[in-house]
Amino acid sequence: MDNLKYVKFEKLSLKNHAVYNEKWLQERIAEDPTILGLGDLILKDKERVQPSGGRLDLLLQDSDSNQRYEVEIQLGSTNETHIIRTIEYWDIERKRYPQYDHTAVIVAEDITSRFLNVISLFNGFIPLVAIQMNAMRCGDQISLVCTTVLDQMSLGLIDEEEDQEVVDRSYWEKRGTKTTVSMTDELLEFIHAFDPAFELKYNKFYIVLAKDGQTNNFAIFRPKKKYLRLDLKLNKSEQIEKKIDETDLELIDYTKSGRYRIRMSRKDIEKHQDFLKEILRQSYDEKVG
Repeated sequence: MDNLKYVKFEKLSLKNHAVYNEKWLQERIAEDPTILGLGDLILKDKERVQPSGGRLDLLLQDSDSNQRYEVEIQLGSTNETHIIRTIEYWDIERKRYPQYDHTAVIVAEDITSRFLNVISLFNGFIPLVAIQMNAMRCGDQISLVCTTVLDQMSLGLIDEEEDQEVVDRSYWEKRGTKTTVSMTDELLEFIHAFDPAFELKYNKFYIVLAKDGQTNNFAIFRPKKKYLRLDLKLNKSEQIEKKIDETDLELIDYTKSGRYRIRMSRKDIEKHQDFLKEILRQSYDEKVG
C-alpha cells in the first residue's frame, strides 16, 4: 500500500490578492479549460469585445461538438451585476452564431444560497452553469478546485468559415496522436483518386481540405487519442445509414449542420477502403453539386 501523507490545504481568497487575481485566474482557465469540469474544451477567445462595449472573459468550445460556453469570472461572492452581464453576453453570442449551442457559465469563489436560488429560476429557460472555484494553498504551491453547484438543463452547425485559425500538423499530433493524424493521410489518398489537387489544411478545431488555396469542407477530420472522427457533409439517407451499419464503422450521429459523424480506427480504413472511397466521393459530389 502506498504510504500517503495527509496534507491540509488552506483556502486562499483571490478577491483582494495582489498577484493571484482575476487576471491570473482567467489565464489559468485559458491555459487549461478542462479544469472547469465541462469536458474537453478549447479556448476560442478571451476578452472578447461585445457590441455593448463590454468584454466576455472567455469563450470556450467543446472539441467534439457544436457546444460553446460563454464564461464570466467573478472573484468573491456572486452578485446581480455578474449574472446580468453573463446572460447578456450569452444572449449576444447565441444571436450572432445561432449555428452553435450556447451555455452561459458563471465562475465565482462564492456562490451564495440566496443567489443560487435566484439563478436556478432561469435554469431550463436559459442554459446556465454555476461553478464555484476556490484557490487552495499548501506550502509554496497553489491549486484550483472547481465544483459545479448548478448544472444546465437540456434545451435545445459548425460555422467552418468562422473557425479557421490555422495551426500545424504537430498541434494535431499532440491533440491526437501521430497514428490518428496519419489516418487523415490515408483518407486523403482516397480523395486523390477523384481529385488529386486536394491537400490537408490544419485548423484549430479540425483538419479540412483545401484546393488551390480554397477550403472545401465536404469532409472534416478530427484526430483523437484512440480514433479518428470523420464528418461528412451528406443529405440524410436511410441507404447511407444502412451501409454504415453493415460495416464495423461507428456512426455517432447526424448533426444539425447536415453531417454524418463517424468514428473509425486504422483497421476500419484498411477493411472498408471501397466503402470509404464511395462515401467520400458521394459527399464531394453533393457538396460541389
